[in-house]
This record gives sequence, structure tokens and C-alpha cells, in this order.
Amino acid sequence: LGFSMIAIVDYGVGNLFSLRSSFKYIGQDAEVTGDPQKIRDSDKVLLPGVGAFEDAAKKLRESGLDAVVCDEAKKGKPLLGVCLGMQLLFDKSYEYGEHEGLGLIRGSVLSMEPVVPKWYKIPQIGWNGLIFPKNKPVSPLFKYVKEGDHVYFVHSYYAADCDAAVIATTEYGALLTAAVADGNVYGTQFHPEKSGDVGLNILRAFCEI
Repeated sequence: LGFSMIAIVDYGVGNLFSLRSSFKYIGQDAEVTGDPQKIRDSDKVLLPGVGAFEDAAKKLRESGLDAVVCDEAKKGKPLLGVCLGMQLLFDKSYEYGEHEGLGLIRGSVLSMEPVVPKWYKIPQIGWNGLIFPKNKPVSPLFKYVKEGDHVYFVHSYYAADCDAAVIATTEYGALLTAAVADGNVYGTQFHPEKSGDVGLNILRAFCEI
């Protein structure tokens, strides 16, 4: 096994240290860094994010790390966006206005309100089961988990118009995008670092991609 290093992108937003702890728990080196060179030197990149899309996208651009992340992804380096980090991978978000994303995955980020029944609480907070598309092979990201395994979500917006990239959905009064992949670019709407053994197994699989 070659020594591999995961760069967790630090642009001032996200659940950085619990992610690092999760990698440490599975015996994987991960460094929280805002240094472009360290991100370029890494074997894999993880883009975290919590909070509002506009604020996170602005911070990512101001740090200059948006270009670094996109360049590395375009070279074929495995990239995993988590929660808001996943949403940033898309073309745009309509959270409080219209905002440009990184454009690494086709699609838009929309409010759950029009698609989820009125009596469902938004944001969706809590554990929900994974559903795998019937018309695709199971993604390598899920090689250590099974359909129906529960993961932890906290979100009010979801990725839409992205059927080609969807590798898992979850049912919350409607089928919502739970995870996406396009080539070497992956995203999870849920938090693997808060999803117990299932989440650790997803991070383990990402380390092996």
C-alpha cells in the first residue's frame, strides 16, 4: 500500500477537525490545510462546508482555493465534497438568490420546500436510509455499505437536475439526492463524519478510490 495523503481544504467553513478525526480513526493521514501547494501535493482532496452557499462560495473564491480544487479535480485527482461542500460542486445554487458554484458537476441546488410535503420539517435533520439507483452499478464509494444503511443529514437545499450524477438518494417525503459522482468527483449531502460506522466505511472506500 502506497502512503497516501488527504488534504481537507480549509477555507474558513466546515467541520474540519471531526473529519480529520474520522480519517485518523480509520488509519488514514489527513491534513487540514489552506496551503495550495499541500493540496496539489495530496493524493485526494476533501471539500467540507457548513452554512450558507453564498458565504462559503465567496470564502472559497477569496482564498483562491476554488481554482486549486478545480485544477486538481480536472487532473483526475479524487475529490469528495461533503454537505455544503457537495453543493459547491454544482453549477449554481438558488439559496437566497442565484450563486455560481464550481461547475464540476452539472445541476442546481434548490430549496426542498416545493418538493417535500408541508408537514415535513425543514431543514431535514437526522438519520435517513440510502437508496441506490436501479439503473447503475453501485458506486465504489459504497463498496463497504449496503442499501438501506442510515446516514446523518442536515440540510434545507438539495441537488436537482443532476440525474446522470446521482449515486444515492434518500426518501424524505420526496426522493432527494444523497450522493453524486462524475468521474473522480464525488459528493455526499450527508455527513460521513457524523454517520457512525457507515460513514467511516464510506470514507474508507474514498481512501481506496
